[in-house]
Amino acid sequence: MKYAVLDFETTGNQSSDEIIQAGLAIIDEDLKVSRVYSSYVKPGIPIPPFITGLTGISEDDVKDAPDLDEVMMEMVPLLDDAVLVGHNVAFDFNYLQSALDKTGYLPFTGRILDTMDFLKIFFPSLTTYQLGMVASEFGVEHDRPHQADSDALATALIFLKCLEELADLPLIVLQRLSDLFAGEDSDLGWFFDAMLQEKEREADQSPDGYTYYRQFALQVEDWMDIEPARNSMLGNPLRDVSFEQFMEQVREKLRAKLPDYEEREAQNLMLNEVTRAFDEDKHLLIEAGTGTGKSLGYLLPAIYHSVKNDEKVMVSTHTINLQEQLRERDVPLLTEVVPFPFSAAVFKGRQHYLCLRKFEHKINRRDFATPKEEVMTAAQMIVWLAHTETGDDEELNLGNRGGDFWETVASESDSCLGRSCPWFRKCYYHKAKHEAGVADVVITNHSKLFTDIQAGHQLLPGYERLVIDEAHHLEEVAGKHLGLQMKYFTVVHTLTRLFKDSNTGQFPNLRSMLQQSGSEKSAEWCSVIDGLYPTLVDVKENWDRLAELMFTLMPERSDAAPGDPGQFVLRLLPQKKPKAWDTLAALENQIFVAMGDVLRKGERMINELKEDDHDYGYESLITDISGLLKDLGTERDALRFFIKLEDENTVYWIEGNGNYRSRSLQIFAVPIDVSAQLKGYFFDKKKSVVMTSATLSVDKSFQYMIDQLGLTEAAAEDRLITSMLPSPFNYREQALLVIPRDFPSVKGSVGDDHFVATLVQSLADTAVVTKGRMMVLFTSYRMLRQVYDPLKELLAGQGITVIGQGMDSGSRTKLTRRFQGQHASVLLGTSSFWEGVDIPGEALTSLAIVRLPFQPPNHPLVEAKSERLQQQKKNPFMKLSVPQAVIRFKQGFGRLVRSSQDRGIVVVYDTRILESYYGKYFLYSLPGPKMEHMPLGQMIPRISEWLNAEEQ
Repeated sequence: MKYAVLDFETTGNQSSDEIIQAGLAIIDEDLKVSRVYSSYVKPGIPIPPFITGLTGISEDDVKDAPDLDEVMMEMVPLLDDAVLVGHNVAFDFNYLQSALDKTGYLPFTGRILDTMDFLKIFFPSLTTYQLGMVASEFGVEHDRPHQADSDALATALIFLKCLEELADLPLIVLQRLSDLFAGEDSDLGWFFDAMLQEKEREADQSPDGYTYYRQFALQVEDWMDIEPARNSMLGNPLRDVSFEQFMEQVREKLRAKLPDYEEREAQNLMLNEVTRAFDEDKHLLIEAGTGTGKSLGYLLPAIYHSVKNDEKVMVSTHTINLQEQLRERDVPLLTEVVPFPFSAAVFKGRQHYLCLRKFEHKINRRDFATPKEEVMTAAQMIVWLAHTETGDDEELNLGNRGGDFWETVASESDSCLGRSCPWFRKCYYHKAKHEAGVADVVITNHSKLFTDIQAGHQLLPGYERLVIDEAHHLEEVAGKHLGLQMKYFTVVHTLTRLFKDSNTGQFPNLRSMLQQSGSEKSAEWCSVIDGLYPTLVDVKENWDRLAELMFTLMPERSDAAPGDPGQFVLRLLPQKKPKAWDTLAALENQIFVAMGDVLRKGERMINELKEDDHDYGYESLITDISGLLKDLGTERDALRFFIKLEDENTVYWIEGNGNYRSRSLQIFAVPIDVSAQLKGYFFDKKKSVVMTSATLSVDKSFQYMIDQLGLTEAAAEDRLITSMLPSPFNYREQALLVIPRDFPSVKGSVGDDHFVATLVQSLADTAVVTKGRMMVLFTSYRMLRQVYDPLKELLAGQGITVIGQGMDSGSRTKLTRRFQGQHASVLLGTSSFWEGVDIPGEALTSLAIVRLPFQPPNHPLVEAKSERLQQQKKNPFMKLSVPQAVIRFKQGFGRLVRSSQDRGIVVVYDTRILESYYGKYFLYSLPGPKMEHMPLGQMIPRISEWLNAEEQ
């Protein structure tokens, strides 16, 4: 086969736009790039400035360029007999057809392949498919992104990488892929078919390094063979070894491994505090800022304690990101420097693991809801199975619809066949559970801690000592899990998986199986199933109506971004139910009764089928259905609890967003105060719980956290140690905090014209001095929107891009990547950017905080907590609003200095930090940057002087 890899640069992406540059890379039969053709093309319309900005192609470049006619005359012969390849090929293909048409050639009728599809299938774990990012990931030279010849060549080299990857896969994987796309009548189907024929002629079709089982190539061995780390060792390696001696050995190895290793005072203090808490059976609150090296600060004592005393230590993180970082970065390092074998297992929520039985079933039955997308996801996963050792969905880059596919093949307890499953010994979830069982240290997340409590401690192995990282989130996660949170789709997914239409769903699957079985009772059961269909349809219609009615009750919040989960919010008060509540309660009652009917009949049928003979492979189907019925029962009871609005200690509310209206509905019922439950589950029961985060103290005191988390009694009984570690950075040298003291103030979440104009001008001036590289944090989306357009206009002339959350499409991670990828840009973000965004080094030089980050006082949970504090004759503003805002403010500030080389500026535009009685709490809580206030007019010269001082 000969491949022609095509790329055009154009004046835009409308059909009226024109080609300004063409690039074509030819790959010959021997899979080498034999030539690269490129030419500028003279367009009939001017090149817009933003295209020049993106591609670097200006009017000067194209003014003497050949016409389209001439370029096509050179290109057409090269396309002869070739398979056309492109990155997002539809774009280039449309321009090609229109160019051929304009210049009098016949349209291109050959095969077309898209490298996007190939990357998704052969590299299912890539985090991005953007050409430049993929090129740097693969080490492919791509020196002039957005220039046609450079793009075409990079695409060709990436395509060859995909073909290499394909060549290394076992025959069985290709057979599966060819089979998947066979019914598609697509060019991909044709391609896999051709590749399969070629592969079948090879000698070695099943290379080593794979486990072959039930027509899949896998990486997993039988997990029952996994043994504890020190199984073969006689005696305990730490028998007479003190923690100090252990650390000496570790440091020696660290020095040998990392030439620039230096001990950090803060980390040493942390190692000692954690060890002390473990030794004395106490709890510990320890604040450790960026750069402390806190992961090692708790992992080393955890390993030492666990191995020496032969008892497991549990470590919990808030985000999966941090869990992954511990798995990818910290544990491998420790494996090399700890002087004896140990094991640290990562154990996540069950829904993160693939159920191989369900996956096999889905593929073999081609049970696809949206065939085009789902075939693609299935192909990704077949290749992924040949590589993954964990079966963990975080390794997969599933497209936007991939999440729905995953839900149907994820592991879950209610549909697990356990030991009678043919996949049991290969099962990823049971493997992870077994590894956690034999591990010294288990790394899990806050969600799983609470799911384990609700499941009566059946999920996690037993533990007496717990380390909670990112502990400032513990209370919020506890509320979500100990309360109720349900989405519109929670119910819909359960209903549609039972019955979507007479051909799709587990009930129809069971019905067709029964019909084939010819058992005497099958007719009776088929009619039971037929009787359930209309009831399920009623439930779905009533649930839709209920969701719509609930959505119409909610007012829009003024400070939220469009499409934010909480853009529409309504708190429901038990004493003051909304007018329409009776109508809603009546609908809920119909749903409750109908679901009850389905549950009764369904469960009776399932139980009888279980007793029946099992010669028709029912077992897995019956297990799935009984799992779905269990879910339905849980949802029915949760909805009833919510609609009743009875519990005085619970705060009830609903949320939605405007993009998806009633389909985005979420209902919440959360305990107002979880401190008593946290105390009962953790601080009374466990020997020691270590809580750490960069932000636990307010005004140098831990009192707020002690109250929120239920540690008051432990503190009174001298069972609580608190510790604030010194920062490893020199903030006086590395950070300057500036407050323009005459800045206009603002009421509410919207700024008046004078405020907005002053802010935009000041942000623009600052961005010019810092050459972009600036992040602006807002507390209200409305204000972000007021600033976005005028700021964009002011900075366009300076070559600085403005990226706005909610204005430019993309998730937080995508926007952050774009910000890092562009040399001069300003990123505007609201609430989700205040923490967890890590942009080290040059990319971020200045941080502007527009308003102090107080939570909107009308958020249902904040409102309920404030009412409770008022009843206790306490001041909710000082006890709740200020501490919460200070912690967020510290998180925001923490974005700036991420290493000992970073330097940066923080501008706080909110003058309340100087004028109000509570402003000092914000300033005193920071880790000691240089702070200055001055009139607005003096700010820019001061910033520029401070930045230049470093360069001299």
